[in-house]
Amino acid sequence: MDSFPILSLLVWLPVAGAVAVALLPARVAKATGLGVAGATLVVAAVAALSYDTGAGRQLEEVHTWIEAFGVHYALGLDGLGLLLVLLTVLLVPVVLAAEWVKADDPGGAGAKTFVAWALALEGLSLAVFCATDVFLFYVVFEATLIPAYFLVGGFGRDGRGAAALKFLMFQLAGGLVLLAAVIGLYVVSADAGEPSYLLSDLEELSIGTEAGRWLFLGFFIAFAIKAPLFPLHTWLADTTEKATPGTGVLLVCILDKIGTFGMLRFCLGIFPEASQWATPLVITLALISIVYGALLAIGADDLFRLIGLTSLSHFGLITLGIFTLSSQGGAGAILYMVNHGLGTAALFLVAGYLFDRRGTASIRELGGAEKTAPVLAGLFLVAGLATLGLPGLSPFVSEFLVLLAAFDYAWYVGAIAITAVVLSAIYVLWAYQRIMTGPDPAALAEPGDEPHEPTGHEPAGTGATGTGATGTAVRTAPAPGPSVAATTTTRDLGVREVAAVAPLVAALVFFGFYPAPMLDVANPTVSDLLDQVGVSDDAPTVGPGDLAGHGDAEEGAH
Repeated sequence: MDSFPILSLLVWLPVAGAVAVALLPARVAKATGLGVAGATLVVAAVAALSYDTGAGRQLEEVHTWIEAFGVHYALGLDGLGLLLVLLTVLLVPVVLAAEWVKADDPGGAGAKTFVAWALALEGLSLAVFCATDVFLFYVVFEATLIPAYFLVGGFGRDGRGAAALKFLMFQLAGGLVLLAAVIGLYVVSADAGEPSYLLSDLEELSIGTEAGRWLFLGFFIAFAIKAPLFPLHTWLADTTEKATPGTGVLLVCILDKIGTFGMLRFCLGIFPEASQWATPLVITLALISIVYGALLAIGADDLFRLIGLTSLSHFGLITLGIFTLSSQGGAGAILYMVNHGLGTAALFLVAGYLFDRRGTASIRELGGAEKTAPVLAGLFLVAGLATLGLPGLSPFVSEFLVLLAAFDYAWYVGAIAITAVVLSAIYVLWAYQRIMTGPDPAALAEPGDEPHEPTGHEPAGTGATGTGATGTAVRTAPAPGPSVAATTTTRDLGVREVAAVAPLVAALVFFGFYPAPMLDVANPTVSDLLDQVGVSDDAPTVGPGDLAGHGDAEEGAH
């Protein structure tokens, strides 16, 4: 296995699949795309089975690329990268399967394009999580913007073009800052001897205090935009509101994880002194993100905007866990990245099913869905409870660890962070109450009005149309008169729709009761990062049977 380039196969298989889907006839696009995504999942499973949790970075491939600048085509996996790779290869086929059940547009051209861009984004994201050369990381980090931009701008509701442009401008700005820092790393490594962008070389490089802090800021700003973190978050809610649910999953649950991944891999790994120096500021921004994101979510009327804003709060908790510089905070942050991806993906997709049936995402126009669609309501509730960290579901484990680390860092940091528990309960349960309970909207229709459900192909003059997640035209603005939501009896989920979301629900329950597999993978990576930062941590390594145990961090950790 060591001699076989399994990570290259993992990265390039979905990219090649995207090209194939783009060239094949539209009628076979979805089947081909789902097959490629499934094959990629199998390759990742083989890599995971060969991974030794105690052996550091593994499955490495290193080939000289641009010798004069010390650039290599270098791939490798540690525990952090492996967990995010597995999250990615799980979510992409789930998204494609969830979108499969929606009606195609005439000819299926939209479905073909969506599948091709989704596979391209999968391959480039996997390259990000596997890259062990900083220059290679930067190239694929920027390349992910291409499929992401076309997924947001090409599919979704009215206003998606402006949302895609805003998304792109923020990401390009972060990329420019990152490019300056990457160039700075070349200068620093060249001054020290032979230039190299290999992560293993940079981790051993002695970088001066002033230079290290400036370079840290360049990396951190780029990752804070990607994650996102307050005050660089304003693109997030607009994007999730206008994009399709499937695109929302790909962006928030996969692409945005690159930000917190980069904080762990590069900020802590390459700039240990600067990471400790910046900790008070970063924790302040994380706390603001936690509270501010939750408050905005409570006030949101658009369901998809609400989901996006909850992620701002969750990314604040992930960042907080990272920069407590403790074993519990680090393990919690890594698990939080995975668990947030599972729970938020389920919430996006079930919300998408509801939108398809009701033709609106406005919470004030929804209500009574649980009476005629109990399965849909039940899955929405499970996903929502995962989002608020209900014990027994996997996000509880990660949130618990982060909050323990926050209280160990400082009591007032923990006190502010724990408000997320209360605020998340408000925005989840209040949204469920308004969407799923109350009178059936069909009963509120005017006499003589026929119940109407959007078909995806409205005749001219009945309302504005946008493009669905598979390229399907979906009604987004009903014509004057009784709204679609007010005249529609919500149809419950079919077997295929439930089957598409079932793996996410199963993972939420399984890892909620048995987080040991993820903890076993995450703990060695956290230990290595703390050693790299130079932090002595008295808190015990977090094990599946020791979630309640914690100790005080060394004074030098803070």
